[in-house]
Amino acid sequence: MKQLDGTGMKRLHRDWRRRTEGRVSLLLESIASPWNLGSIIRTAAAYRVDHLWIAAADIDPTNDKVGRTALGTDRYVPWTASETVAQAIAEIRATGTALVGLELADDATPLHQTSLDDVCLAIGHEDRGLSKTLLAECDGVVFLPQLGKIGSLNVASATSIALYELRRQQWTDPA
Repeated sequence: MKQLDGTGMKRLHRDWRRRTEGRVSLLLESIASPWNLGSIIRTAAAYRVDHLWIAAADIDPTNDKVGRTALGTDRYVPWTASETVAQAIAEIRATGTALVGLELADDATPLHQTSLDDVCLAIGHEDRGLSKTLLAECDGVVFLPQLGKIGSLNVASATSIALYELRRQQWTDPA
């Protein structure tokens, strides 16, 4: 066994893209850390997020610190900055995509027990999570089950895990 070269990686990724159905987008609410935003953008590019809405945030992908973490991957993820969450929600609703929050909340469903084809996953602030306004607007709420004694994950880590699971659910068997 040997590591893939550039051509081998392109073939591998192309095969997985062909086996992936459904759309995934993200709504990021009040993300404060440029490092977290950069990491989320890089993961969004890796999992082919269709669109990224950034709402009520003081930073955007053009920030130098974001760029140091995203490493140029922002060019692969179309994004829109919205001054308010309500504005972003209206734009998402216009696409006909379901809005699902990722939050530790009562009545939330474990992400792996859901089936989401065309979805916009709402991600909240690093400490406070989703606002009450956004939580109330969600069509559903999911969470990531955790086994350890830590109550929550870093927002970029949680987003990465959630994007992987959403895309995993959309993969089809090879023809």
